[in-house]
Amino acid sequence: MKLRRAAHYLLGLGILLAFLWTGEAIARLLRLPLPGSVTGMLMLVGALRLRWIPERTVQPAAELLIRTMGLLFVPAGVGVMAYAGPMRRQWLPALAAMVVSTVAVLLVVGWMQQRMERDAPR
Repeated sequence: MKLRRAAHYLLGLGILLAFLWTGEAIARLLRLPLPGSVTGMLMLVGALRLRWIPERTVQPAAELLIRTMGLLFVPAGVGVMAYAGPMRRQWLPALAAMVVSTVAVLLVVGWMQQRMERDAPR
């Protein structure tokens, strides 16, 4: 049973990484104004919406990544501490960028959630 569970995690992680790497390659080749990770995520969302990939295939790996997401912020926090001097000098533009990006993310996530709830089969 543990082997089957590990296989589910590995399959899902492999699919997520394949979309990440494909998105990176496409973004570089086409010189898109989006990061490759965003391009890959959009492709993954499209594949899931079109049901080319069953949600249950990537769900275990996605849930594992979400549960451990806090660890992914440690390098960013260390980077902020390493550049504390420049951050002190540029606090206003940094704060404005954080506020604007947070509001933008909240708006997009809220809009997507409403669309997904409206389009969900009942």
